[in-house]
Amino acid sequence: MRRRGMILILSSPSGAGKTTLTRMLLQDKALDLTLSISVTTRARRSSEVDGVHYQFIDRHHYDQMKSGGDLLEAAEVHGNGYGTPRRPVEEALAAGRDMLFDIDWQGARQVREALGADVVSVFILPPSMQELRLRLERRAEDSAATIEQRLDNSKREIERWRLYDYVVVNDDLQHAYRQVTSILTAERARGLRVAEGIEGFVGELLKA
Repeated sequence: MRRRGMILILSSPSGAGKTTLTRMLLQDKALDLTLSISVTTRARRSSEVDGVHYQFIDRHHYDQMKSGGDLLEAAEVHGNGYGTPRRPVEEALAAGRDMLFDIDWQGARQVREALGADVVSVFILPPSMQELRLRLERRAEDSAATIEQRLDNSKREIERWRLYDYVVVNDDLQHAYRQVTSILTAERARGLRVAEGIEGFVGELLKA
């Protein structure tokens, strides 16, 4: 039955697991999710691929997209610009595709303001700040100073958990994954999302 697509937003402080959960969700072909690829002015890490993890662009291009209304959301994080191109998201929703967003609380709030009922948001929490520090250190992609900055910023991000529809504590990755997939399954069946297809189906039922 035809329905409008939805947006599933995952947010978390750096190192809490949203990137890993995003990868797991995309690898599950049965879920049939499309990843929203953000643009960023941040330098590419050695483990990242342009056009897969982000579209890496310069500040001038980013500012042009932002001022031209071509970004659905935009945010400054750790001194770098991030944003979501508007057109591919709107086209996917109209076609009934479900989009997965890996963005911070600033972006999540803007997407919610722009698309309202199309959005379902999940905030991923670490089990402790000590564990968060260990995860950042094990990643071995940032300097000690950058890790300290990320931990300071994480505390401010964690305070925003009330902005989200759901909260998942990532103390066990597989359990956290099952929680997120359960949220996705329930939200796909929400009446407002399936109303267009269900109305015709119910009409046929009542004719019998």
